[in-house]
Amino acid sequence: MLVTFSCPAYADITMFGDVAVHLLKLMGHSGTVPGALLAEDIPAALRRLEAGTEAAQQVPEPEVAAQDEDDEPVVSLAHRALTLIEMLTAAAQADCDVMWDSNN
Repeated sequence: MLVTFSCPAYADITMFGDVAVHLLKLMGHSGTVPGALLAEDIPAALRRLEAGTEAAQQVPEPEVAAQDEDDEPVVSLAHRALTLIEMLTAAAQADCDVMWDSNN
């Protein structure tokens, strides 16, 4: 499943469903798809998301056995959340809602 986040103040963002749900839960949302955040709820959700990604950076990554040449590098949660944080920041400044839906 893919999840697309959208708001009038920022370009649409599409990410894998498991990552999107994890980020939604960090924002204090239930993680249901589809869903939305009202403009007045965005600043608090943004603060929770930033705190959650910062906390995740403090936890050391588990050591991975020697990777094969075909293995992809691990992408941190903070890196995956970056564009969503930017979207929430733009939405807070523009005072607009953020919505998300699945692309099955």
